[in-house]
Amino acid sequence: MQTFDSAGVPIAYLDSAPEEGAGEPIVLVHGFASNHAVNWVNTLWVKTLNRAGRRVIALDNRGHGQSGKPRDPAAYASGVMAEDVRRLMDHLGVERADVMGYSMGARITAFLALAHPGRVRAVMLGGLGIHLVEGVGLPVGIADALEAPSLADVTDPMQRMFRAFAEQTGGDLQALAACIRGSRQTLTAEQAAAIRQPTLICVGTKDDVAGDPHALGALIPGAQVVDIPGRDHNLAVGDRVHKEAVLAFLERRP
Repeated sequence: MQTFDSAGVPIAYLDSAPEEGAGEPIVLVHGFASNHAVNWVNTLWVKTLNRAGRRVIALDNRGHGQSGKPRDPAAYASGVMAEDVRRLMDHLGVERADVMGYSMGARITAFLALAHPGRVRAVMLGGLGIHLVEGVGLPVGIADALEAPSLADVTDPMQRMFRAFAEQTGGDLQALAACIRGSRQTLTAEQAAAIRQPTLICVGTKDDVAGDPHALGALIPGAQVVDIPGRDHNLAVGDRVHKEAVLAFLERRP
């Protein structure tokens, strides 16, 4: 892992080139309480994309992994986190890249695509459907669960899932609570319709976090929607159907 300074916050990242050369770049943006390794390395995404000839750039979002961990919720606005990705591309001299995000990372990807359309060649949104537009991100009760004395004190099933996941990945619970409270921005339907890059949306059929992917796909011109059969929010990430859909999409996109 390497690090760079993103407006005062150290951001850790992986830059992995395929064996046969430089490869077209793809930037991977992980989900809440995860990190680049859990979301993209352990699920074999990095290996899969490298084998497909892609240069893979994967960061630890602020508040996560080996990156800096501000405690101010304002530091985690989706637009602010999107600028971390843009600054990473600047740092590496990457003018334009495909960008794939999962869950919170998909929200960040959408904000990046709108703010810097010339930098994003194609958009891949995993684990996020209409909740990009309707609702305000993950329930704020998850922040309360992260600050509870222990997992045993959390009774809500979704809150327990995220608290347990944060503990399993060694997350900083206070920073993650700030992230939940700060990254609750949505797009309007008009903003979603303004995403003009080729777009792929992949969501598990048992995902109760993302919201309807087809409703989001109907808002984004030309978006392709893929259902990942039988997978919930966590298990859809590294599913074979997900990987095959992304590889096929990247082959077809202009």
